[in-house]
Amino acid sequence: MYRGLMIVMTITMMGCKKDLLDSTPYAQATSANFWRNAEDAVSAANALYPLLGDEMFFGHPEQAWDICSDDQWRSGDWGNEQAIEDFTFDASNDQLNWNWSLKYEEISRANAIIINVPKIEMDANLRNRILGEAYFIRGLMYWHFYKIYGQVPIITEENVISNTYNVPKATIEQMEARIETDFKEAAQLLYLQNDGTNTGRPTKGAAWGYLSKLYLYKKDFPNAILYGNNVINGSYKLLNKFSDNFNADIIENSEMLFSIQRHRGWTEENMATWYYAPRPWDGWGFQEPTDDLASEFEAGDPRLKATMASIGDVITPGPTGGPVVYTAGLNNTGHYFRKHAAFRVEGDGLDHDLDIPLLRTADIYLVVAEAKIRSGQNGDGEINAVRKRAGLPNVTNAKMSNLIHERRVELAGENERHIDLIRWDKANIVNIVAHYAINRGQWKPGRQFQRPKHYYFALPQRQIDLSNGVLIQNPNYK
Repeated sequence: MYRGLMIVMTITMMGCKKDLLDSTPYAQATSANFWRNAEDAVSAANALYPLLGDEMFFGHPEQAWDICSDDQWRSGDWGNEQAIEDFTFDASNDQLNWNWSLKYEEISRANAIIINVPKIEMDANLRNRILGEAYFIRGLMYWHFYKIYGQVPIITEENVISNTYNVPKATIEQMEARIETDFKEAAQLLYLQNDGTNTGRPTKGAAWGYLSKLYLYKKDFPNAILYGNNVINGSYKLLNKFSDNFNADIIENSEMLFSIQRHRGWTEENMATWYYAPRPWDGWGFQEPTDDLASEFEAGDPRLKATMASIGDVITPGPTGGPVVYTAGLNNTGHYFRKHAAFRVEGDGLDHDLDIPLLRTADIYLVVAEAKIRSGQNGDGEINAVRKRAGLPNVTNAKMSNLIHERRVELAGENERHIDLIRWDKANIVNIVAHYAINRGQWKPGRQFQRPKHYYFALPQRQIDLSNGVLIQNPNYK
């Protein structure tokens, strides 16, 4: 596997320079002795995954958009992140551009598969799975572009074939249609479940889950419920223990619809672990939970201790392998995200085998509950399924306030809170301007959110400059 993987990565990186518009078209960069057989196709599919765990991708920047929310304080010493948190950034902010080209490199790899794999004589089921992976990853990249920037250039296999890359950004409707099409195609082609040798590849459940979320964002509640129920009623069951979702020793996880795999060598070290762990414990101490988030958890909710550590908690194992008390002064807010920072039992520091969760079944339960509540139906069953796992009493005739609370505590630190608040503000369910203006203490003073400007981040100025005026900045940014 790895020899083929390195061949594909080498071929790809021949064309992977710093920016999309500088890159050589992937399909044209391949050599005559590639795309020959099933082994090459599998190698190309494997090459979709290593970049995801890169430090400048989901290793940190893609996880850091939620520092805008009331759940986190940036903590780190990077001024660009303070500007993101405070809504004082402009288009030249480094973070806006950090993984732009990595997303398009993933899209490039997916496009190459979509162009070339159908031409290979190979087992039809395997071919379908590989194509499904390509559509899924391409849809995933546009999903993350959509959440952050709203509108970006859409590059598909047609652009590769015609060598047309400098194209205007798509409309919101075109972005949604592209994501919908790719995830639907992926859902048709992917397996319901992967065998043990392919743990970590996306399944139909992952594609259905993202479709359910997309339809919720579009306010297409019937389809959000339909595709969400495909997940809930399928084999993608909630784990018995919430904390097992963040246990590096749990390999077969029915709830983890899609994550960045670490324990099977899909990527290099889990860089996110460094960013979340306290500095005196070999971490870098970024993105610390706030007191406001800690106070949101109900008394007796075991998700609090599984999500974050607070002063006085005993960490077992700790940074030396044995029990260690988390004391004041290890970081700033007095909390760190335990779900993203684990330690090895052997006592040799951080456990970089911890996966990075991107989509869990619990999220989809709450997506379906929200779609039901907002369309006048009863969402108690889905909310209570998540609460039952936490040992909490049922809610009756749940309102959006119940749903908002449940999403906040269940998904804390999983990069959902800020975009949830934006979605609810657009629907007049919350007032995000007033919400972010609240002074929540030393680590989260009030900030000025400008509506609608801050619904999306600014497009990176570097990409606008490279396009020679083809790429137009988002509204209200200079």
